[in-house]
Amino acid sequence: MDAGRRGERIAADYLELAGCAVVGRNVRAGHLEIDLVVRDGSCLAFVEVKMRRGTAFGGALEAIHPEKLRRLREAARRFLAERPEARRAEEYRFDLVALDVDPGGGGMVLRHLRGIR
Repeated sequence: MDAGRRGERIAADYLELAGCAVVGRNVRAGHLEIDLVVRDGSCLAFVEVKMRRGTAFGGALEAIHPEKLRRLREAARRFLAERPEARRAEEYRFDLVALDVDPGGGGMVLRHLRGIR
């Protein structure tokens, strides 16, 4: 399993343990993709997952940038347009699950940011 898919699996497992229900993984919306779509109570969250090994290219939190957020918003808009049942949520938000892995085997730090803008 490649690192990206492994990161998404870890993020999905974490979100389920936190009480969310995973609605979709690697959801296609036109030519765009949403890593995870989860239901958190009455809220539907569109989740970007970033995993980094080491800091040579910055940490996982630094990997989310305005263009990536724009694409995530557009993918969510398309997702909702294609799936009328998903529009029943009372609230929508965009989340980031950032995973920083110590390449020396010292563990991993997971951060979940709710409502990123």
